[in-house]
Amino acid sequence: MRARRIRATLAALALMVLTGCGGAAQTTGPRPAAGGVTGTVTVLAAASLTESFTRIGRDFEAANPGVRVVFNFAGSSALAAQINQGAPADVFASANPGTMRTVTDAGNGNGPTVTFARNQLVIAVPEGNPAEVTGLADLARPGVKVALCAEQVPCGAAAKQALGAAGVPLTPVTWERDVRAALSKVKLGEVDAALVYRTDVAASTADVDAVEFPESARAVNDYPITVLKDAPNPVGAQAFVAHVLSDGGRSVLTGAGFQVP
Repeated sequence: MRARRIRATLAALALMVLTGCGGAAQTTGPRPAAGGVTGTVTVLAAASLTESFTRIGRDFEAANPGVRVVFNFAGSSALAAQINQGAPADVFASANPGTMRTVTDAGNGNGPTVTFARNQLVIAVPEGNPAEVTGLADLARPGVKVALCAEQVPCGAAAKQALGAAGVPLTPVTWERDVRAALSKVKLGEVDAALVYRTDVAASTADVDAVEFPESARAVNDYPITVLKDAPNPVGAQAFVAHVLSDGGRSVLTGAGFQVP
């Protein structure tokens, strides 16, 4: 009986976090009570969240002994398609609102979405920047090989917007399925540059440098999160979202280079 009361209290608390903040993330959020969550929480999250959400997942498990968080990291559009095709999951964290809307418009969200982070693009180049790329215009120079995310992926949509703002026509040598795949082309020396998120370069090893460019301010991505309608573990899902919005979750995200909404 006492365990049921604890779980009911946790569910109500997590729901208050989501409904009380509408479409914007709170500056603080409650931590899930230890022992109040059970089972497995399955989270589908944008590839650019890999390191930060892995850390948040470990912290969440430590706060809730016996709970296991299982992640599927991929391009947001691919994850949204999986959800709309019936893939079982508890939480979806997208790298832009448009992709999240494809899930909520299909009726597969449970309650409002919450923006929990923001991210900006940089130009990733091999260490030492051998092609001497200093801005977007350099990406269109003859002989400069560039990787971009596919346009249906949030990082690709942001790249298209930034290039349009700069008036730079660009045809990449490769379109990649997500931001990590684009960055890997730089690491492998297959391209001279790629447009990726600032956080991805920050999480990378020393073999990649970042070139900032002013037009990135015109293509900032908001990251929304939501509990899914058919979540197998709705209480765990609500608690995980609450943890992402908490001071501890926020600290991990800002430490990884994400901006506060």
